[in-house]
Amino acid sequence: MDNSPINRFPVSFTSACAEETSAIGEKLAPMLGKGSIVALKGPLGAGKTCFAKGIARGLGVAEEVTSPTYTIVSEYAAILAAASPTLLYHIDAYRLKGSDDFISIGGEELLFSDGITLIEWSERIEDLIPPEALVVEIEIRPGDERFISLQKKGQIMGRGAGGSA
Repeated sequence: MDNSPINRFPVSFTSACAEETSAIGEKLAPMLGKGSIVALKGPLGAGKTCFAKGIARGLGVAEEVTSPTYTIVSEYAAILAAASPTLLYHIDAYRLKGSDDFISIGGEELLFSDGITLIEWSERIEDLIPPEALVVEIEIRPGDERFISLQKKGQIMGRGAGGSA
């Protein structure tokens, strides 16, 4: 993994193991602030939760971060550098049938809160993800390697606010 700070998007990384995937998430954490949204995409087993764990570690979350597949939303106390504590919302949209399900559980309040919101399986609620959200796509490559790309949703070709490619 490249040791330079992530300072512009789009950017991509290659990860050879879960620890590296988590470390890339940790490296991203200092760039996030109150109101940040990170949309995580990738197939089952790609490493979305590993990446989320790294972000949480980088934000000073003391609790063990686990996949919120059955709870849908988990909340953690995060410590932002030189700022007051904030909440980290870790959402797993896998079991949601779409945006209406997300809205019915109060999900829009989380998207537009002062917390930091991480959304696994974000493609299930694509139309609710704002254009300023950071999209992290994780692709499984041969040899169990991961290709991880990070870009602002509004920069993805063919997508505008609420659109899809």
